[in-house]
Amino acid sequence: MYVAPLLRLPPALAWVLALLWVPMAWAGLAATSLATEPLARVIVLTDIGGDPDDTQSLVRLLLYTNEIDVRALVATTSVHQRAAPRPGDIHRLIHRYAAVESMLRQHDNRYPRAAVLRARVAAGQAGYGLQATGPGIDSPGSDLIVRELDRPDARPLWISVWGGANTLAQALQRISASRSAEAAARAVAKLRVYAISDQDDAGAWLRSTYPQLFYIVSPGSYAQATWGGMFEVVEGIDNTAVSNPWLARHIQQGRGPLGAAYPDVAWGMEGDTPAFLSLIANGLNVPERPDWGGWGGRYELKLPRLEDTDPTGFNGGVPVKPETRPIWTNASDRYRPDLAAPHGRPVQPGEREFVGPRATLWRWRDAVQNDLAARLLWTMRPYARANHPPMVRLAHAAELQVTSGDWVTLDASASTDPDGDSLSTLWFHYPEPGAWAATISLGAGNLARLAFQAPEVQRPQAAHFVVQVRDKGEPALTRYRRVIVRIRPRADSTAR
Repeated sequence: MYVAPLLRLPPALAWVLALLWVPMAWAGLAATSLATEPLARVIVLTDIGGDPDDTQSLVRLLLYTNEIDVRALVATTSVHQRAAPRPGDIHRLIHRYAAVESMLRQHDNRYPRAAVLRARVAAGQAGYGLQATGPGIDSPGSDLIVRELDRPDARPLWISVWGGANTLAQALQRISASRSAEAAARAVAKLRVYAISDQDDAGAWLRSTYPQLFYIVSPGSYAQATWGGMFEVVEGIDNTAVSNPWLARHIQQGRGPLGAAYPDVAWGMEGDTPAFLSLIANGLNVPERPDWGGWGGRYELKLPRLEDTDPTGFNGGVPVKPETRPIWTNASDRYRPDLAAPHGRPVQPGEREFVGPRATLWRWRDAVQNDLAARLLWTMRPYARANHPPMVRLAHAAELQVTSGDWVTLDASASTDPDGDSLSTLWFHYPEPGAWAATISLGAGNLARLAFQAPEVQRPQAAHFVVQVRDKGEPALTRYRRVIVRIRPRADSTAR
């Protein structure tokens, strides 16, 4: 901090200027210190206009364009909007983004210019499903996908499918028809698809035609889909943050042009949002490992049984076919929500446990909602008057090698908050992503630094631990770090 000019001013005025300088300095740090990892590269296929939830999800996505490199926003059809795509709806939201762009860039200068986003909007296939694909039926959206695959970019290309997938199918049909098998395989290897169920007949075709295509989806009935955990109301879980009064107060009213554009729920709130939540660098998400779990849910690579997809349930009438190869699909978590305690430890485990695919989203839902609420405040307030997520720092490596019986120390006591807020810490064992499924107790998990004894294993096992660090700002924001502890058996146990 350069203070010499201040020293020549009257003391009272110098202190006022110094106090004004501090928030500006913090804002400058915020704008330059976040760009430490490559942003996920994403193309969104959205049937916006068919259901208000696409508009809701796009409002959220625009607020994360500082952390997700949105290469294209493609309006598509779907079983819920068969006639024609509606790119105009995307442009209307970008117009509102333009009104708050300068304020957002005070919080992080990675937010793109509205003109850049406008140039990346396109219409996909003009009709529904595979019948709208084929030789010579390219669309501006499919052209964009091909061009992005051809760019010399080492990052995977994520296709976030909120509606029908036929625009991606058209792009791959064109590549397969015009290039060698080896070149087409290289293009497919760059792709990562996260589809919100199958909303046309192109999804199943893509998975069957391109067996190596990385594909996350809950095929079949929407009632079985992981993404429903985004909005499903369940007794025994605090559902406040997905309630209409909460949305009105924290998202829609008095939260600037983007908040005002967030529509009321018609069917389900933000059912498309999980398709990009796992790409946010929050210390928990590992996009290439859907089986590790994160804000977008948890998925396993397996061949689902047709009966488990509830093929006769509601999905808009898209044919449900047996899968022909393993896909990333529904996984199940056991989740016991923590309840706020008025005295003693700030949180205590609740009495009820939930099991199923949607539990893989419920465990993070409040943090996800608060994050959106905070970013809408960024559109209205300068850096010094808004809340920003904590910075979680470990005192050790993110992967530890130990032997059964060893005492293992987990330490996140060096974590800080850019706004100077008080922090709450919670460590927990996340059994499902690791090979060691039995719960490992951490005692008072709200300690920033704690120790546990590695369990006895007969063969090498991996256990995942997550530290959740939450500030006490308004709204409270949460970030994480994951620690993988690899446990070796004792030498004497392997000899038996």
